[in-house]
Amino acid sequence: MKSWSPYVLLAIVAFALDQWIKYLVETSLAFQEKIDLVPFLALFRTFNTGIAFSMFSSLGDTGLVVIATLVVAVVLYLATVTPRSHVFARTGFALIIGGAIGNLVDRVTYGHVIDYILFHTQTWSFAVFNLADACISVGAVLIVFDELIGWRREAKPESPDA
Repeated sequence: MKSWSPYVLLAIVAFALDQWIKYLVETSLAFQEKIDLVPFLALFRTFNTGIAFSMFSSLGDTGLVVIATLVVAVVLYLATVTPRSHVFARTGFALIIGGAIGNLVDRVTYGHVIDYILFHTQTWSFAVFNLADACISVGAVLIVFDELIGWRREAKPESPDA
């Protein structure tokens, strides 16, 4: 268990920070009021009844809770079979688990996910998201990066003296 301690802690911190920020947003920010922080970044409290980009909202709360629970279970399994040397992947799995559980708690508690980060310009805006979504995305990038490092190590040609 010792080798998993920092990753478990990271997942817990990601989850706790996500829930704390969502609490602050819910208690301090009016629904769909945009507060510009810098010219391209704003706070904008809204709800997401689906998953990424509101996909699968037609499945309803129960279907989305089941999907999220299955995703967490699969990621937990992958994390347990990943070798210790794959630090980027293990970090990525921890971030995904923390973020997925954060959004899962929202869905079970409220029937939707609380989103509040908006990247935008005057003529374009990205989907509104939250810290849990960012953790999931960064975690996925770390896992892909770890896989690319692994492929590169395996693809090195052997020396002629071997």
